[in-house]
Amino acid sequence: MSPIKNPPTSDAGAGRAIRPPRAGRANGQWRIDGRKPLNPNEVVKQDGDPLGAHDRILSTYAAAGFDAIPDDDLHTRFRWWGLYTQRKQGIDGGRTAQLSPAELSDRYFMQRVRMDGQSLSVKQMRVLGRASNEFARGTLDVTDRQNLQMHWIQIESVPELWRRLEEAGLITIEACGDTPRGILVSPVAGIDPDEIIDPSAAAAQIRDTFLGNPEISNLPRKFKTAFTGSPTLDILHEINDIAYVGVNHPEYGPGYDLWIAGALSTAPFLGQRLGAFVRPDQVSDVWWAAIRLFRDYGYRRLRNKARLKFLMAEWGPEKFRRVLQEEYLGYELADGPAPAPPAGEADHIGVHRQKDGHYWIGGIPPVGRLSGDTMLGLADLAETVGSDRVRTTPLQNILLLDVPAERVDEAVAGLRELGIDPDPGPFTRSLLACTGLEFCKFAIVETKSLAARVGAELDARLADLNLERRISISVNGCPNSCVRIQIADIGLKGQIITVDGQQVPGFQVHLGGGLASAGHEEAELGRTVRGLKVAATDLTDYIERVVRRYAAGRTAGESFAQWAQRAAQEELV
Repeated sequence: MSPIKNPPTSDAGAGRAIRPPRAGRANGQWRIDGRKPLNPNEVVKQDGDPLGAHDRILSTYAAAGFDAIPDDDLHTRFRWWGLYTQRKQGIDGGRTAQLSPAELSDRYFMQRVRMDGQSLSVKQMRVLGRASNEFARGTLDVTDRQNLQMHWIQIESVPELWRRLEEAGLITIEACGDTPRGILVSPVAGIDPDEIIDPSAAAAQIRDTFLGNPEISNLPRKFKTAFTGSPTLDILHEINDIAYVGVNHPEYGPGYDLWIAGALSTAPFLGQRLGAFVRPDQVSDVWWAAIRLFRDYGYRRLRNKARLKFLMAEWGPEKFRRVLQEEYLGYELADGPAPAPPAGEADHIGVHRQKDGHYWIGGIPPVGRLSGDTMLGLADLAETVGSDRVRTTPLQNILLLDVPAERVDEAVAGLRELGIDPDPGPFTRSLLACTGLEFCKFAIVETKSLAARVGAELDARLADLNLERRISISVNGCPNSCVRIQIADIGLKGQIITVDGQQVPGFQVHLGGGLASAGHEEAELGRTVRGLKVAATDLTDYIERVVRRYAAGRTAGESFAQWAQRAAQEELV
């Protein structure tokens, strides 16, 4: 087997070092310590089935109003149905850590809609667009897990919103919470001419079989799943709890290489390759085994050490595979080959020929921001050019599928008119931004509009450079790394900094991160530039400066990440 190495990160600065909880005490592992809850969150989850909040929303809270919702449902169990209270407007980022969740929370909700690799039909797009305009003040964002999010939802509107979504075949169950979260699936599954295996049916089987199963509705923390059969390796498999990566086995044919326990946040850990080959008919068995292993052996005493990565850090891939097979799966998996290095563009932007002769067109809504009107316009455009399928991507982008050759130019022009650019500038193309201070209770700084402005300014200022590879930038509003700052070329972690004696929004800088699946020679976490903190108002100037230094100082074929990892400290400030 060839596990990915995870270097200690406490000194590297990409996050705290991964260390399992202390031995010799109960850590809340059900299989070892029993099910006695060891923290308030575990008490709430055991005190009442989190999935039961659904019926209380419909029968009681929607009629009685926001003030009738008890705290345990409001701040915990609602998440099992994709509902989070959003940030109260007007609270600056400097107060985020000073206030309680109740003080930070508004009387409105974010509603997350799961995609799980599902395509959106014209009908579904219209349902989403109208719901956004009617219930969510026109808000609609694409997340970096392919999901969709609306804001400004009132509890009184939830039953009708859910009814419309469910009638259209869209779901919110377990979109948040300590659950099997939304499944990443290659956005070009089933249409990529070079695809090794189409994972669409495998992902759909897991979604249809296991979501809402009470046996796995109370996990130690969230559990993220990803599938790809594309040679572009387009679902960031190294940072998912379980990932299936398409490979060709010399004896068994197309199937999946199995990766386990990747995650970022404040203690990043790259997933481990188990060396196990999963045949297509074994996918659900392996998933069901892995998630129950996490349920039973995952740490529950401390929530900041409850992700699967902490168990993997203690066990290692060999023990994990042995326990998975012997205690949960009931048979041994064959050894198999590792994925080939990625080939092609993993963001799928631009015009591409499908295996059936039609075309998909990938476009970028700036930093994933759509609107109800944009979604309605997208539905009209798709219908006009003969398409009935749109997909979201893990890079917050949109793909319009199945466009006949003779309608491609019309589709490209139509996407551009909607603000979904099929040919964006290189920095706008490689930019991610989280929800930020506008709606998120964890955020310290504003992100979306800042990132969009910075991307546009960099495209204009650096147009003279001839960069062989695009430079990825991730703008995160807090330390939680929702947009993966440790694996970006330039990762920006929001915080309040002091400039000339004044506290202002700013960022800690991580440089040189990347995944093998994103075209880097090997996965590596970004390096923190010690002592460097950049004010939000100076962000474009700083990035321009460091990119020009890279352009002037790189060796032949050297990527930004390689240069940033070797560069002297003074070159990075």
